Amino acid sequence: MMEVEVGHHSVLLTRVEGVYSAIGNQCTHYGAPLSKGVISDHRVRCPWHGSCFNVHTGDLEEYPGMDCLPCHKVKIQNSKVYVSVNKKTLRQEKRIKRMGAALPGGTHTVLLLGGGAASLICAETLRQESFGGRIIMVTRDDLLPYDKTRLSKVMNVESDSILLRKMEFFHQYDIEVWLRKEALSVDTDKKTVTFDDGSVQRYDQLLVSTGCRAKGLDVPGMKLDNVKMLETPEDARQIHAACLGCNVVLVGTSFVGMEVASYLIDKASSITVIGSSELPYQNTLGPEIGKVTMMILSEKNVRFYMNDNVTEVKGVDGKVKEVVLKSGKVIPADVLIVGIGIIPNSEFLRGSKIQLDSRNFVLVDKYMRTNVPDVFCGGDLATFPLAMANDRLVNIGHWQMAQAHGRIAALNMLNKPTELNSVPFYWTVLLGKTIRYAGYGEGYTEIVMKGNFEERKFLALYIKNDEVIAAASLNYDPAASAVAERFATGKLITKKEAQSDDLSWLQLS
Repeated sequence: MMEVEVGHHSVLLTRVEGVYSAIGNQCTHYGAPLSKGVISDHRVRCPWHGSCFNVHTGDLEEYPGMDCLPCHKVKIQNSKVYVSVNKKTLRQEKRIKRMGAALPGGTHTVLLLGGGAASLICAETLRQESFGGRIIMVTRDDLLPYDKTRLSKVMNVESDSILLRKMEFFHQYDIEVWLRKEALSVDTDKKTVTFDDGSVQRYDQLLVSTGCRAKGLDVPGMKLDNVKMLETPEDARQIHAACLGCNVVLVGTSFVGMEVASYLIDKASSITVIGSSELPYQNTLGPEIGKVTMMILSEKNVRFYMNDNVTEVKGVDGKVKEVVLKSGKVIPADVLIVGIGIIPNSEFLRGSKIQLDSRNFVLVDKYMRTNVPDVFCGGDLATFPLAMANDRLVNIGHWQMAQAHGRIAALNMLNKPTELNSVPFYWTVLLGKTIRYAGYGEGYTEIVMKGNFEERKFLALYIKNDEVIAAASLNYDPAASAVAERFATGKLITKKEAQSDDLSWLQLS
């Protein structure tokens, strides 16, 4: 594949089994150049966040992108390849896949609980597959579905700028959206959902994707002003405003905590991070990457207190003033931000026949079906079998995974049996640098490192049973995408291959 320019327009020209094709070169997610990605068989995978597109049609085949690419005409003449671009598509970097609308008299109702990625993609897939019934999406948010991955990265964000689709889109394709409305109970025998305003809605098929909420600290002082948790764009804006020129204490060293610390570096007067483990991301990305993260942030004067916990939050005049740690240390704080984990929004399912696991997540099969006919679940709330981990039951709160759940649920609602086989892909941003992660690394026993931490350029390959099960990279594109593509095509990456100096299999550009 190669990038070519046609009328000041970047086009990706590919040749697969002798057939030339030309599609737009900019990923529809955040505009990455696809020519720097990975091509495999008939599809190209974005080097940044793993979206995949069919090189012949431009159609989207894997998330987190949502739109398809324009497709251009190619002809071969006198051993030369000519690409011509229609002037109309010249302005369009992306296109929405053909979608239908509701048909007159259609009574079949699909009810989508939750206004996140799984619900939105489910609705879109139903319309793309010519479903003509009624689609209702219900969310307790006061916003249409938005890009949640942005909240911890660009906190002073206008809500309109992160909406995934504008209201006209929902009107055009007959997708009803009910905002500020919360489900209280589900009766799967009567096929009804009761809401907090007293209304009851009947459904033929139901998708439960109400996600999770942030877990609070169970210590005295949590009700004080300026104790913050990040869940909505409004929270993000409030955190941004409250932290300017202030002493900020962050509890939690997960992805969100580290991103918020990184974002606030040039805004707060001091930043202190409290972590209960020895290093950030200890259980996910491992100690090596945890060390690098601490190093990157410490260089910018972020202070870390690890292996410690908050025991009390003290205030003056109703506002946070200091944070007391288990170790006895007392840290001045004008703002306390808590990011210590999640609680599934599944309380309303108690008393229904829908099966929950021991942690109150909803159990589904590889078709996103719950144990109750016509009830599906997707997104952060679902515990599902992960194909690349031998169908081990997992709970993965990744944006791209939630989108994949929505699509699979929609296809199976329409009796088009389709199994979930997406490879998890995740990214986190620190000081403008992105760590990309592909696969499922839980239970890894060793890490093979390429590159080096000091130069902030590395690829970590996570090994279990002599094979690679996940990869994390920084400044090593498109390595994470190349690994994801290998997993997606079912090809093993052996420990020997990982240790080898020959990295040609990574298609590094």
